[in-house]
This record gives sequence, structure tokens and C-alpha cells, in this order.
Amino acid sequence: MIIKVCGMREAENIREVEQCSMLNDPLQLCWLARQECSIDWMGFIFWPKSSRFVSQVPAYLPEHCQRVGVFVDASIGDIMSAVDSFALNYIQLHGQESPSYIIQLKPHLPADVKIIKVFNIATTDDLAQTKPYEGLADIFLFDTKGKYVGGNGEKFDWTVLDAYIGNTPFLLSGGIGPDDAERVRNFQHDKCIGIDLNSRFESAPALKDAEKLKAFLQNVKM
Repeated sequence: MIIKVCGMREAENIREVEQCSMLNDPLQLCWLARQECSIDWMGFIFWPKSSRFVSQVPAYLPEHCQRVGVFVDASIGDIMSAVDSFALNYIQLHGQESPSYIIQLKPHLPADVKIIKVFNIATTDDLAQTKPYEGLADIFLFDTKGKYVGGNGEKFDWTVLDAYIGNTPFLLSGGIGPDDAERVRNFQHDKCIGIDLNSRFESAPALKDAEKLKAFLQNVKM
């Protein structure tokens, strides 16, 4: 299961969160434990209106996690600038980006940079919006419909996803918090490849509580 921690910004917090994956095994001797439940991806938000906006390259970037850039209706030029500056592995599109936009974007990206498209979900009717993106986005991310563009800290009814029959794998997002480990363990869908964590693990915007993350990782693995 992929675990993505989004909304990172501060160098020391990035380093601290990256070390959570070691699960109290600083020498990483327990390889199997690390593979079964680790922080695999970190997200950096490039939307200026976000309280987690990254305005410059931090002094430290994760060396053992994939780097995800989060954009909201950004220009292709802005995306490419961030890809180069942050050596991004994934582009997460969190706005109203159309299928034609993705078609235009893809030729500009390095071949190994993948695209994640976000969809805000409340009911099964919302799943219909994914169909035009099949074969264009590499991964979908299902988030909660809310007041803000992500980071609302609110959950949606995951049983809605029983109706998802698309071919594109997805990440589960939306208000997943420290007390949701059992719920995550019990969620089953053959296209779900991981979860996205953000505001419920914060002590302040863009500052993650490493101890809460460690405890969550251990509980998810149980």
C-alpha cells in the first residue's frame, strides 16, 4: 500500500517525516516491515492560495520518497519549472484540468513522470467524471467534496467507491486521520493502491506531527 503524505514544505519536517518510514528501525534492518508500510510519496503544493504553498525549494528534499507536485489549473510552463526544480516524479492535478489539457501536458513531461488526477467525491454520480480521463491519467485520487481545494479534513462515504469500475488505479484521500488505521485496513477495492494523508496529521499548516504518523503506520500494519 502506497502512503502519501501531502502538504510538505519545511526542510527539517521533511527529513523528520521521511524517517518515520524506518518504524523505529534506524538501520532499516527490517526490510519487509519497511516495504509493507512506509511513507512512499511526499506531496508539495504549488497552488499560491494554499496555506501549504511551497514558494521555494526547501534546503532538504526527500531522498527515499517519490516527490509529487500538486497543481491547481496551473500553466504547463509553471508545472515544468517545478518538475525541473524539485525533480518531481508525479504531477497531481487538483483543479478543473480537462482531458485535452492532459493531452497537451504529456509531451512536455519526462517519460518517467506520471500524472495523478483528483476527483472530489460525495455520491456515486461523481464517479462518472472519471471516464474521460481513463487512459490519460496514470492514477486517480478520490478526495472529499468540500469548501477548499483539498486539505478539508473531512471524509466521504468510502462505500461509494464500490461503484467504481474503471481501469485506473486510485489513491484514497479525504480526512484520513490518526484514528482511521483500522478503517483503512478494512477498506477493500482491487483498484485502490494507497492512501493520501494531510491535514489530520498536522500541528500547523505544512507541519506534520511525526509521532502521529509513526503510530498510524504501525497501526495500519497490524
